[in-house]
Amino acid sequence: MSDLPQTMTAILQTGDGYSGKAEGPAIADAAEYLETATIPVPTPKKGQVLIKLRVASVNPSDLHFIKGEYGQPRFKGTPAGFEGCGDVVAAGEGAEALMGQRVSFVAGRPDHSGAWAEYALTEAQMCIPLRPDVSDVDASAQIVNPMTAMAMIEIADQAGDAVVISAATSQLGKLMISLARDRGLKSIALVRRAEAVEPLKALGADEVLVTTDADILDQFTAASKALKPIVFLDAVSDQLSEKLFVAMPTGARWVSYGKLNSELPQLTQMGQLIFMSKQIEGFWLTRWMMTTPPAEQAKVVGEVQARFADGRWKTDVAATLPLAEVVSGLAAALKKTDGKVVITP
Repeated sequence: MSDLPQTMTAILQTGDGYSGKAEGPAIADAAEYLETATIPVPTPKKGQVLIKLRVASVNPSDLHFIKGEYGQPRFKGTPAGFEGCGDVVAAGEGAEALMGQRVSFVAGRPDHSGAWAEYALTEAQMCIPLRPDVSDVDASAQIVNPMTAMAMIEIADQAGDAVVISAATSQLGKLMISLARDRGLKSIALVRRAEAVEPLKALGADEVLVTTDADILDQFTAASKALKPIVFLDAVSDQLSEKLFVAMPTGARWVSYGKLNSELPQLTQMGQLIFMSKQIEGFWLTRWMMTTPPAEQAKVVGEVQARFADGRWKTDVAATLPLAEVVSGLAAALKKTDGKVVITP
């Protein structure tokens, strides 16, 4: 590492542990949770690599994490950011095969540097070597959303012929709609804005319902009776989610993978769990990666890259922030709802 700089710019977390709050991923001022700092460039140990950042992505899980609302605690003074794309510039023992490769990666463990930094440290096994025809922007969001989309649509595909997708205008929502279409699954997409209806139908959604409509429950009940969806892939997880789940058919599965709304839902039809064989469960990509056989993961990775390479999938970018502007500009950038916020060095 003699030819690498001794220090780097990084976006550090100022909070520690859990906040004890459940406000959701909205941020009014990133300076409440983050600061820009100059810190030493980390050195990879056995099985680890150092990655020079090209592009990092901002996911709702990142926002929950820096606010202390994620399922894992914050560590004060460590760089934020779970996911990105970059070049391996140093490798520890056993990780030399990745040296010089452009990779997608997941970082963020307490002893690692997160992705919102000029250099990130992570385990070699958390890196995916990239095809040359996958762009840096697509590569920066290659793991969290695409792998989640593949895994959850597989759950829906095995369960029935239709699926319900909330927060459908999100990058992940759009990936799941197009994948469901390609798998022959009917989809009911849930959105908050009427202007999102036609674009999602063009993407492949069979029904697009606006959750702010006064008769949303009637609309959903009719769609559910017609398409008979078994799996509800839900990133919102609020009281309306519970009401929609109640309207779904026997055997329905409510799969919560996010908490975009801070409202805490109450269960109003417990008997459905008994007499209609309904289930409520969670999905966490990390657990899926830890429990899925490597051969199956490799197959998923291959399909994900192929979809980005040939244009079936793409990452819509709402705003691009250089590291120096993350703390001051993140809150405003997140207000743009037509794509992801990405970070560059």
